[in-house]
Amino acid sequence: GLGWLVFLESLGLGGCLADDMGLGKTIQVLALLTRRKAKIAEAGLPHRPSLVVVPKSLVFNWVEEAKKFAPMLRVANHTGNARTENEDLAEQDIVITTYGTLRRDIVHHRETEFDYVILDEAQSIKNAASQAAKACRLLRARHRLALTGTPVENHIGELWSIFEFLNPGQLGSASRLRKFLADGRGSSDVVARAVRPYLLRRTKVDVLSDLPEKTEQTLYVELGETQRKAYDELREHFRNELTGRIGRFGIGRSRIAVLEALLRLRQTACHPGLVDHARVDEPSAKLDTLLEQLEEVIDEGHKVIVFSQFTSFLSILRRRLDAMPMTYEYLDGRTTDRQARVTRFQEDETCRLFLVSLKAGGQGLNLTAADYIYILDPWWNPAVEAQAVDRAHRIGQTKPVFAYRLIARDTVEEKILALQDKKRELADSIVRADAGVVGNLTPEDVELLLS
Repeated sequence: GLGWLVFLESLGLGGCLADDMGLGKTIQVLALLTRRKAKIAEAGLPHRPSLVVVPKSLVFNWVEEAKKFAPMLRVANHTGNARTENEDLAEQDIVITTYGTLRRDIVHHRETEFDYVILDEAQSIKNAASQAAKACRLLRARHRLALTGTPVENHIGELWSIFEFLNPGQLGSASRLRKFLADGRGSSDVVARAVRPYLLRRTKVDVLSDLPEKTEQTLYVELGETQRKAYDELREHFRNELTGRIGRFGIGRSRIAVLEALLRLRQTACHPGLVDHARVDEPSAKLDTLLEQLEEVIDEGHKVIVFSQFTSFLSILRRRLDAMPMTYEYLDGRTTDRQARVTRFQEDETCRLFLVSLKAGGQGLNLTAADYIYILDPWWNPAVEAQAVDRAHRIGQTKPVFAYRLIARDTVEEKILALQDKKRELADSIVRADAGVVGNLTPEDVELLLS
């Protein structure tokens, strides 16, 4: 993949990297930009930043991946209100922004000469008349790339907008292309052949021998306005309550109250309806992200397990799935015909989704038909999480397994992940409610969790 990207760069052509989800499109681009930085330094060329445009939900994933795989690159998160304070973007290697922010900032950005402009989830500009697509076409850069696992969601004409960004004029005008495709007589094949050299798509089957047998990744989601308000109000309530309580009775005698606060905050980070049933129809960042992912991987022919420790959260998810509708199986601690549910998921090709509660699915299930796993709410104890993943990743599994853990940004979920390495006992205590271990929590730990 990197070799292909470098080849396009040498010819001054734009291209679309359209690999299956989970094959590391982000990492291939980070490798390209790392190589590019070294090459520019060697050649003595003037430095230019590269602009990466992503959906809002992927901003922090890009930041984290860059930190992990390309720490030598200077990365600016140019989103939200803080971006006005960070005006010196010329010194950055990568500037990350969203399609929405780009629309608002296009007057400023169109004056900047970028090295690369990279569109992630480039199907976001499939409508050539949209403001996002128009803004992207106005950007100036030495090189252009598009990343998408679904380059053609409905019809081949959607490619026109992406290729008009990549290589302007390559497919002629949109009206001419529409007329040509309407003509039939193999016209779609002609267009496909025309774009094939500029589009690289590998499925997991194509690169099976190169893949590790299990890939785990954390997906960060950003709470929407309504959910963020609900979370912040609850956090403020518990912070005030616990600060006074710990001051009066000490941390040991406040154990139950601390556990209750952490539970409620974790539930609200998943969905406000878990704490207040009247809010079950409100939006949830995790459900929106999950449903987007499910549509993509199920369309690609994969089978998926979704785990949650909250059966009430699975119930809300089921309401959304029933409305779509999508065929699925369900298993929790009250399910009596467990084997029948498992057999249907394992053997029925039309049933590609299995919702499983932690209590019911921690042990004793063989779900090797699945090659994708989503953990909706991490349960902090790594051994329990590994048991869930091993429902699919076990003897009899012939495909690589991809496990994704969804974490809500700026919530207690992220705080506990940060504490996991420092205080492994804390992670275990939240699962076990072990009085002795929670007694080791300090007031500073509680303050951090509620910050």
